[in-house]
Amino acid sequence: MTLPSQARITAIGTYVPERVLTNADLEKMVDTSDEWILQRTGIHERRIAAPDQFTSHLAIAAVENMAAAYNKSLHDVDMILVATSTPDYPFPSVASQIQAHFGIAQTGALDLGAACAGFAYTLHMANALISSGLHRKVLVVAAETLSKVTDYTDRTTCILFGDGAGAVLVERDGDNQGFHASWLGTKGDGGIHVYRSGLSKTMYGRELAGDGRIVQNGREVYKWVASTVPKGMHEVVSRAGMTLDAVDWFIPHSANLRMIESVCEKSGFPIEKTLYSLEYYGNTSAATIPLALEMGIRSGAVKEGDTLLLYGFGGGLVHAGLLVTWSPDEREKGNRKPPAG
Repeated sequence: MTLPSQARITAIGTYVPERVLTNADLEKMVDTSDEWILQRTGIHERRIAAPDQFTSHLAIAAVENMAAAYNKSLHDVDMILVATSTPDYPFPSVASQIQAHFGIAQTGALDLGAACAGFAYTLHMANALISSGLHRKVLVVAAETLSKVTDYTDRTTCILFGDGAGAVLVERDGDNQGFHASWLGTKGDGGIHVYRSGLSKTMYGRELAGDGRIVQNGREVYKWVASTVPKGMHEVVSRAGMTLDAVDWFIPHSANLRMIESVCEKSGFPIEKTLYSLEYYGNTSAATIPLALEMGIRSGAVKEGDTLLLYGFGGGLVHAGLLVTWSPDEREKGNRKPPAG
């Protein structure tokens, strides 16, 4: 929908764990090869959390990186939204753990489950909460430790996933509109194509596999993305009274480079103006978009005032597109690189 926005993204930070899992490492674990992985996914390596490192740790590190990079205080944050599919516990939430770590005195805290579309969904909610007048400063975090729910005997999924986190602040600003339009959708009956089993071991009358690990029918997910996301991209910009030509950078969920290439081809958007984080971080689910955005900022590609089309898609099946202006507060000198781990 399109409403006058009173919100703006003012800061960003990221974090990835120290351990690197390369394609050569995977060759020793399953029947695969560097050539096979690169040809099908575009992924060279991914980061893996330590055994005693969980989603809350990555999330907190990303928030700390953001606060230092932009000299931001967190004491007056009045809502924390965390997008994750891999919380430390079913409850308490990762958001509540962030509140405890930073000692934020008065804030709401909520985890949101929208899988790989989670970052786009939490941004959408943050804009709505602020523009409605209910909140003024929302901390949005996307963090995942997918390695802990990956089956490393399944070569079709273990080559994809990695761990990482990104955090942004969304603040009230009545003078500078940071959010321009959104487009969200759901195909719930497609949820059987990518899932983790939980309390229920069946879905729509079908037995589930994986025993709590990620299970994915890549072919069906690919077909859904290729037919859904290009249309959604045009819908988002149309709702803002614009066309794709006005977009400076497209930042989709970094699921698979071949999938992104297909989306760009079908939408008519140039791959050269598309940012992704999968080459060296893999598919980090909700965290892929903020990781890609931060990489674009560090490289100098993304500049203040640029129009960004963010598009998340994944388990549910759900998707969410947002058209935003990148107009952050001034970044602190000497804090231009996120920690590697």
